[in-house]
Amino acid sequence: MYRTFSMELAGRNLTIETGQLAQLANGAALVRYGDTVILSTATASATPREGIDFFPLSVDYEEKLYAVGKIPGGFIKREGKPSEKAVLTARVIDRPIRPLFPKDLRNDVVVINTVLSVDQDNSPEVAAMIGTSVALSISDIPFNGPIGGVVLGLVDGEIVINPNAAQREKSDMYVTLAGTSEKITMIEAGAKEVSEEIMMQAIKKGHEEIKKITAFINDIVAEIGKPKFEYQSAEVPKELYDAVYDLAYEEMRKAVLTDDKTVRDSRVAALTEEVQQKLAEEFPESASIISEAMYKIEKKIVREYILKEGKRVDGRRLDEIRPMSAAVSLLPRAHGSGLFQRGQTQVMTIVTLGSISESQMLDGVDLEEEKRYMHHYNFPGYSVGEAKTSRGPGRREIGHGALAERALEPVIPSEEEFPYAIRLVSEVLMSNGSTSQGSVCGSTLALMDAGVPIKAPVAGISAGLIIDEENPERFITFMDIQGIEDFFGDMDFKVAGTKEGITAIQMDIKVDGLTYEIIEQALELTKKGRHQILDEVIAPVIQEPRKSLSPYAPKMYRMDIDPDKIREVIGPGGKIINRIIDETGVKIDIEDDGRVFVSTPDEEAGKRAMAIIEAIAKDVQPGQVFLGKVTKIMNFGAFVEFAPGKEGLVHISKLDNRRVSKVEDVCKVGDEMLVKVLDIDRQGRINLSRRDALPENNSGKH
Repeated sequence: MYRTFSMELAGRNLTIETGQLAQLANGAALVRYGDTVILSTATASATPREGIDFFPLSVDYEEKLYAVGKIPGGFIKREGKPSEKAVLTARVIDRPIRPLFPKDLRNDVVVINTVLSVDQDNSPEVAAMIGTSVALSISDIPFNGPIGGVVLGLVDGEIVINPNAAQREKSDMYVTLAGTSEKITMIEAGAKEVSEEIMMQAIKKGHEEIKKITAFINDIVAEIGKPKFEYQSAEVPKELYDAVYDLAYEEMRKAVLTDDKTVRDSRVAALTEEVQQKLAEEFPESASIISEAMYKIEKKIVREYILKEGKRVDGRRLDEIRPMSAAVSLLPRAHGSGLFQRGQTQVMTIVTLGSISESQMLDGVDLEEEKRYMHHYNFPGYSVGEAKTSRGPGRREIGHGALAERALEPVIPSEEEFPYAIRLVSEVLMSNGSTSQGSVCGSTLALMDAGVPIKAPVAGISAGLIIDEENPERFITFMDIQGIEDFFGDMDFKVAGTKEGITAIQMDIKVDGLTYEIIEQALELTKKGRHQILDEVIAPVIQEPRKSLSPYAPKMYRMDIDPDKIREVIGPGGKIINRIIDETGVKIDIEDDGRVFVSTPDEEAGKRAMAIIEAIAKDVQPGQVFLGKVTKIMNFGAFVEFAPGKEGLVHISKLDNRRVSKVEDVCKVGDEMLVKVLDIDRQGRINLSRRDALPENNSGKH
């Protein structure tokens, strides 16, 4: 039955429609927020997927370009694979809902958010997150929600809930926040060096709005929600778990105690194989379940070390960062490079500088059409010792690259300050936890090595969490999580920033949410950690951006011309600009507003191209002197081109101080000569003089 429900969200109407569209899905909701319209659906398989040890949840966010009245670019006029923005939005929706499903559920669950209409003042990301929560909550799929979500801005020092397009343009931060009525389940933030105190204020204010959203969804569920279906639990049978525990617990405690990931993994693998062999007769065909029981025991031990003994399996203190090192200028031909290592996590970032025309063009549903600063992240199999070929970037790679990009974006110089397209590539060489924040540190090193005048160095660090399952009020936070603590812990709280404040946050959790106290501790820990990295690791290697660029980087020159002169610089069919490029070997980009960028590794060629463009773009004035080339000879004089596309006549009487009988006595086609502008007649014809430009008659040229 068709129903509508409405509430006010950040001063605007939010409407949920159910019962009309996608009726065969387990749950579906059409969300209207202003003129933004999202269809959110949730479906689940009737039976569990065989042979897996994880919950198979898939979240998609499908941007349809008709939502903003666009036809897709390229030859294939239909939407293809999701854009990076769509992938990132799907991840933002996935993270707050995943911990709220039963941990022993193995039925496939698929959430699809289809973007049908976009009003730039009302975030489709927020509408999709709320729609997802409604679709799951009213469905028969087991889900311990609902959640709500908002975007937070900071405009003129004021925290704004769901800022509109104009406010986002001026905002000092963009924070996507999700939570239940009790706790925070997801934070994704980009900020311009915002303090921990302001960030915490924003989180608390956003949570108040989230509580209203969850109450609204609970009211909908009370009216139309379906009973949750019964499912086949994938929990390890108690009898088998107890048998594994008795055999393996003490040996597992010894196996995990090392700071070397490879050693630990080999010990655990050998112990698992031994336990499987010993229990093969008692529990035939249960090898995979025994592996899962071993996983649970390993998890229990790692957590007990931290909770009960206050120590970590690699022997570190709770607030201690693994040994760190850094280096720059590793690659002789790259424009800049930096290597950062923390424990067994090692990332090398490489910087490439290019012309503005090499910026990335975007074809999405938001207002961003191009991007001059790009950050890409690669995670090859060898980084974790796996024999795995590369299949291109997946969602994780795209997400980690975007996080590092967001962390550094506030310190990247403007196009006016540094007229280059900038591409960073972070290559993960070893991985044992927090490679995304290793990428942030490596990127700071590489940018300064390349001579990019960043406003301040940026570092990133993560904080972990263990909550006592027997006493949920008791918890411990700790600094710089390694892989095993990420796998078995309850939180990966990543924060990047400068000495002045936060530039990025990403929060992943495995529990039903975080309290304000946990978040405050995590912010304080990560602040201490990033200051330590900046002071003790990055500063001793390179304190500030290099004063000069790599000799292999293009030299970039910029000038501004009258937009009305662009046509003259380009010439008919590109004739003039192509001639300048052929003569000088430079690359030229001209923007519609009259900005001209010349890119070349040859300084002299760049200056010559700029001089030619200036000569074309500037109005010719009497008295100016130019070096021109004879293009045509007539009985009455010579035509001289003194700038591409600009030609004037040197009358025979103006060719020399002496009387000239034949033009050919003084010059021939192709000769260069200095000429002085005498006047421009009413028809725009330019009269030149070689005589008045001769050294004895003229003091110089322009």
